Amino acid sequence: MRSMWRTLDRDLARDIALVCLAGGLVGLSFGAITVSSGLPLWLPMLLSIVVFAGAAQFMFVGLVASGGNPVAAVVAGLLVNARHLPFGFAVGDVLGDGLLRRIIGTHLMIDETVAFALAQPDAERRRAAYWACGAGLFVCWNAGVVLGAFGGTVVTDTDVFGLDAAFPAALLALVLPALRDTATRRAALTGTAIALATSPFLPAGLPVLLALAGVLVVLGRIPAGHTGESAS
Repeated sequence: MRSMWRTLDRDLARDIALVCLAGGLVGLSFGAITVSSGLPLWLPMLLSIVVFAGAAQFMFVGLVASGGNPVAAVVAGLLVNARHLPFGFAVGDVLGDGLLRRIIGTHLMIDETVAFALAQPDAERRRAAYWACGAGLFVCWNAGVVLGAFGGTVVTDTDVFGLDAAFPAALLALVLPALRDTATRRAALTGTAIALATSPFLPAGLPVLLALAGVLVVLGRIPAGHTGESAS
């Protein structure tokens, strides 16, 4: 374990720290929004420990606060988190052996941990980035939620601070280097077009899920390219 933490160089540790800071700010926003919406103080804290998935948590709270059925809110959250299935295949090797380790690693499997892991050039750095980002975000997110939940009893208009934009901005900065690849850029643009086209008509979160169809653009081109390389 000690050698894994030593694998983190200064630049990687700095990038992870910035994302964790952004996560804490958005967690603060989530706690404040939840409590200021009239929901109990303990709810955002419980969700953040048990669920630990920002998009699903925001969707659940939004639906329940607007009078929606809690069961429907849970189902909507599960649909948003369906993207974790391909995530598991992509980073399954970084979780390591042992049931407890894999359970904890799966709980920390979110967009940011997966993005950091896949951006690393070798297996050792993948593991280090995944666990460092996951542990850091879990601590920062929950600390932010606690502060925000208590702050939400005082602040009535949480939108004025614009904290929701911090996390998406940090994630965008993280994935920008990957867009240099033509296939990745094509998939990202296709997914973006799908999300923008469906956002006016679908509940929040579902357009992002549908945007995963952009991956099919890349997958549809892999066999032909692979065959051509083999033939040569």
